[in-house]
Amino acid sequence: MFEDRCGVPKFLGTENITQGFARNGIPPEIANLRAYSGCHWFALPGREYCLNDGPKVNLAGVFEVAFNEMMDDPNAERSVSALWERFVGHVRKAVDLLADGWDFHMNHMHEVFPELPLDLLCYGPIEKGLDASQPGGVEFVNYCVDASALATVADSFAALEQRVEQEHALTWEQVKHYLDTDWAAPYPQMNADNQRKSVQSADGEAARLMMKNIHRYGYGGSRGDYWAFRIADTFIGIVKAKPTPEGHNMIPGFFSWAGTISMGEVVGATPNGRHAHAPISHGCNPDPGYRNDGAPTAMATAIARVNPGWGNSAPMQLELDPGIVRDEEGVDDVVNLVRGHVELGGTQVNLNILDKDKILAAHENPSLYPDLIVRVTGFSAYWASLSKDFRQLVVDRIIAEGR
Repeated sequence: MFEDRCGVPKFLGTENITQGFARNGIPPEIANLRAYSGCHWFALPGREYCLNDGPKVNLAGVFEVAFNEMMDDPNAERSVSALWERFVGHVRKAVDLLADGWDFHMNHMHEVFPELPLDLLCYGPIEKGLDASQPGGVEFVNYCVDASALATVADSFAALEQRVEQEHALTWEQVKHYLDTDWAAPYPQMNADNQRKSVQSADGEAARLMMKNIHRYGYGGSRGDYWAFRIADTFIGIVKAKPTPEGHNMIPGFFSWAGTISMGEVVGATPNGRHAHAPISHGCNPDPGYRNDGAPTAMATAIARVNPGWGNSAPMQLELDPGIVRDEEGVDDVVNLVRGHVELGGTQVNLNILDKDKILAAHENPSLYPDLIVRVTGFSAYWASLSKDFRQLVVDRIIAEGR
């Protein structure tokens, strides 16, 4: 990888995947046959119908609904605990909605878009005269449901807890005002004549930076970590609490794939200091800048902790500068990092070896680097083929890592 710098191969915790998959009632000898099939996808060759990396629960959108609901209700208790209860309730509604959607898909997919290549490669569809997507078409049917924006929401809870409830640096009403104005407008206050005025001390950008600069998810032992782990455990529990209404199994995971931009576009500003319509956090990674030293070991530990453990994955995206490996010992350090993450429960590592100066130059003039390949997320791509927004996501990760 350090020689080719193409973002391949990726690294898989296959034992963690297959052992987790067996928890769904799959015999271990069959679970061990589950194979990686691309990006965020695993399946039993010829025997399973599943759509990994398909439906996502945008936790940032769920959080926004819960927060606005609480703030718009004049009789509602305004506290982190009250917000958490509303958030959990809306996560449950989102999962229930996806469960209904999965059942609808299974009932009608064969009518509008039959899985013809899959039918030819699976045991059962041709023999039974059924499409692979139809109930009974193949042996195993599993629905994968991913949560996205984990860091965005975990850091938002942590910021509210610290700055509003513990330090009283801001009020709930001030936070709502800043989010509604995308941190742009000072908070209006009353003067002695009971007239509204704006004061410099309540500047929106200062408030944004204050909410952003806390010990975030990935720092290690932080409240951001606490909230990320709590959110992950709660989401996993909700997904596994029951099958779909028609009895199909659902498997939780954490991934955003290429949806960080599109999912962010529909969400306003969030209390972690994120601007309105900006990308949500990538997969289950901490947000860039979560530690001043980059600390890939802290990231590896945090992401291993949120892995779902049911056969779906929570990939770790990691960018390393080629200069960190100057001898065999440096290579061993990277090997140990990957192995350590898997031993802690990790399921997938997407690793980039990127020269910071080269990437910054290529970002300005991508056409001058036609052979440059990077791993964007679950897939690698030619740099020049990516949109400016996608390139910016990679650039932000590299600059913030400081490696």
